[in-house]
Amino acid sequence: MAFGQPRIEYKTNAQMRTMHEAGLVLSRALDAAVAAATPGVTTKDLDDVFAAVVNSAGARSNFLGYHGFPAMICTSVNEEVVHGIPGSRVLADGDIISIDGGAIVDGWHSDSARTVLVGTPDPEDQRLSDVTQAAMWHGIAALASGTHVGDVGAAIDDYVSEVPGKPLGILEDYVGHGIGSEMHMAPDVLNYRTSHRGPKIRPGLCLAIEPMLVRGDIDTAVLDDDWTVVTTDGKRASQWEHSVAVHEKGIWVLSAVDGGAEHLVPLGVTPVPIP
Repeated sequence: MAFGQPRIEYKTNAQMRTMHEAGLVLSRALDAAVAAATPGVTTKDLDDVFAAVVNSAGARSNFLGYHGFPAMICTSVNEEVVHGIPGSRVLADGDIISIDGGAIVDGWHSDSARTVLVGTPDPEDQRLSDVTQAAMWHGIAALASGTHVGDVGAAIDDYVSEVPGKPLGILEDYVGHGIGSEMHMAPDVLNYRTSHRGPKIRPGLCLAIEPMLVRGDIDTAVLDDDWTVVTTDGKRASQWEHSVAVHEKGIWVLSAVDGGAEHLVPLGVTPVPIP
């Protein structure tokens, strides 16, 4: 602790390269789970598919057993925002589901989430997912050009606020975080603009950037399982997340095969592999 603030863990290049290995395993596992998210499958089926990829790679899950969490992924369907527990729920045509997972390689963590539209999507759900994903990339781009961690949330907020059409809500109770030798570490990464600038961005900083947006009000509640977070108005939600490293040459998205190039280059940022 320094002046009452949790200490931030700054990684070496070698440690960040190992985090990228974990991120590549995670990316493949999410690819498999996303492909399996079709009408008629259960959320437990998705957990099984994800687990098979992680286990076959010789990696470990950082979700399973975390404070007692019983699965390798969170599956949050429709009005469920985050931390949904896989089980017997059968996906139906028109559902929207956020799949959030993580992997560990040699003690170093990765964390990433994607939203999937099941079957025939509702156009407003598609817009919700698209805006959430784009907001995440704007936040990541701000990490490359900004000076303080608070610049990430400001960029996310500015993008969401300027999107044409019906306003979408940015959850404030659940935020991104530092990541490295543990899954959740300092600093918090807010998804909205505040007067607090946060710590300085410098090489060795690794963050999980994860905006969560809703079609209605941002008020949430936790279900009786003590995990699943839902919107109190029953409106639908979306979550997108990537783990990102800052190094002396630039940034690299640890949980993306191309380091984020496909989405960052159009925003004026060219990700650089970790030296």
